[in-house]
Amino acid sequence: MSVNREDRAAESEFLSEQDDGPSASTPASPQETAQVELLKEQSDVKDALKQTPTSADVTPTEEKKSDRLWFATYALGLVLLAGLYYLLRLGSLPLPSEYIGIAQRAALGGVLALFVVAAGKAVESLLVNHIDNAASRYTLNRILQLLVWVVLGLILISIIFANWYTTFASLGVASVVVGLALQSTLTSFFGWIYILIRKPYKVGDRIQLGAAKGDVIGVSYLDTTLWEFGGPYLFTDHPSGRLIKFPNSQVLSNPVYNYSWPLFPYIWNEIKFNIAYDSDLEFVAQTMREVAEAEIGEFMMQQVRVYRELLAHTPVDELEVQERPAVHFRVGENTWLEAIVRYLVHPKEAGRVKTRIIKKLLARLNAEPDRVLFPKGSAR
Repeated sequence: MSVNREDRAAESEFLSEQDDGPSASTPASPQETAQVELLKEQSDVKDALKQTPTSADVTPTEEKKSDRLWFATYALGLVLLAGLYYLLRLGSLPLPSEYIGIAQRAALGGVLALFVVAAGKAVESLLVNHIDNAASRYTLNRILQLLVWVVLGLILISIIFANWYTTFASLGVASVVVGLALQSTLTSFFGWIYILIRKPYKVGDRIQLGAAKGDVIGVSYLDTTLWEFGGPYLFTDHPSGRLIKFPNSQVLSNPVYNYSWPLFPYIWNEIKFNIAYDSDLEFVAQTMREVAEAEIGEFMMQQVRVYRELLAHTPVDELEVQERPAVHFRVGENTWLEAIVRYLVHPKEAGRVKTRIIKKLLARLNAEPDRVLFPKGSAR
């Protein structure tokens, strides 16, 4: 039997009838609805809902505060430096007059620097470290460290240079030269800022950017580090053991494929077999559906129903998200029919789940050779 290209391009696909219809779905139970509400309180889900046009405003989480013993050390240091500055202003210390100005600026700079370091430590210990989401803690600590170092640099400049106008004029000329020399580095830094603001990915996400595929384990000021999955040595989505580093500037010029969207952290996967046209299609469809459902489990399907409710708050048509596996038949490129089972799975479990389903499918389908006709010999 021959199939022309127009038929293949039109994808002569017909859907086997499901028990509950092609677009029907099980409504969320009260327990699942409560789970949806809990998910909405997670920070990454809140951020994702905020970025959708139809989502409602969400209230920020309440800030937590606690005391730290190290605060007394910073307070003591501030008092000592402030006292030194006061003594220098009074002229109580036996210093030559030409050193009084620089000593005062140094003491005042020390007060400001210690205050900035103490404020950064307070924000980190009292606020950032109390955030439940590890990826958010990592990102905020990076931003906080950068801000502290920038302010300390400005304080150091103010101590060394008394004339700010001359300093900024000199820095302006120097910044042009440095900017031209470090153009790619600065682009990567701006890429880091873009990642923080637009959040195309964060630590823990599974992404693909260009030829790089992996789980994000680090986002620094200049580059991103992935724990690779797949790769040239593996045909599955198992981690390869290699690290991939690429400059953050790549995110400004390449599409990012993120498999870990907080509102729907699943992907569709398919398993395809070639069977003869005179096979028992109803039996094949029922068997493939049963095996996939048994392997995925009721818990997985319940989780998909929960996330379907979250998708109702976005422009995505959640009715098209089937929590149960679906079986399709399609005219193949050869003389055989393609039987395809499509199901939802967590991206990090896709390879293992597919392997288990294939083994069980072959066992069930090979047990009925009169109803399931596989290619044999030279007809494969």
